[in-house]
Amino acid sequence: MEDDFKHLVRISRKDVDGNKTIEQALTEIKGIGVSLSKTICLTLGLDLTSQMGYIKDEDVLKIEEILEDPKKFDIPNWMLNRREDYETGDDIHLIESDLDMVLRDDLNRMKKTRSYKGIRHERGLPVRGQRTKSTFRHSSTVGVSRSR
Repeated sequence: MEDDFKHLVRISRKDVDGNKTIEQALTEIKGIGVSLSKTICLTLGLDLTSQMGYIKDEDVLKIEEILEDPKKFDIPNWMLNRREDYETGDDIHLIESDLDMVLRDDLNRMKKTRSYKGIRHERGLPVRGQRTKSTFRHSSTVGVSRSR
């Protein structure tokens, strides 16, 4: 049993810690949260509390297959991080560098079209409607200076 343990397991271009549980180790991959990690384990019938280092190579391949096309394994659309993609209109799930690249493209598109969110991103202001009277200040002076 000790011979089968791997300290690092390579899943989808990412090395995950073999000492963590399978559920925790999958969340190390960017784009996979706790709920998706748990769903992947339940879909494959893996024990959530077993260590990642003891997982079989066949199970690693199945995990990678689920990450490439989660809809094929009946994972619900609301768990995917890219629903109704701008270019294709499909529901997809992105991880690691693909996710970073698409988010950067989205921001650049918003800036180029001069949308409200794009302008707020350019200026470094809050994008989602937060108040700005007292927060998001960048200078060291806060408050009003009085004359004596």
